[in-house]
Amino acid sequence: MEPLTEQRPASHPITPDGRYFVVRGRLWRATNPALPRDVEHGLVSELMAARRAVREAVGDTGEITLARNRVEAAKIALGERGEPWWDDGAPDFNRRLVKNTPYSDWFATLDG
Repeated sequence: MEPLTEQRPASHPITPDGRYFVVRGRLWRATNPALPRDVEHGLVSELMAARRAVREAVGDTGEITLARNRVEAAKIALGERGEPWWDDGAPDFNRRLVKNTPYSDWFATLDG
């Protein structure tokens, strides 16, 4: 099945290897492209529900903690956090400034 990430328009630059997208000069790990579409869709739905739960849990630290744990679990399952989803031994540059990574030359060639 085709991953959802391939269907979305790229609103942020995606590194040539597809491992990251860039927001305000920072690399963010992309969703694992090997996830079946239905699995990815379910995880994205859970992530959005968990984010809503964080917003709705105002003042209840226990509920906020539970909701944040749900967000973290969904992001790990999507491959956006935790161990990298690739297995070629390449280092993980998640959340790093792109200018301080091997992607800096590529990023410098982009318009805007």
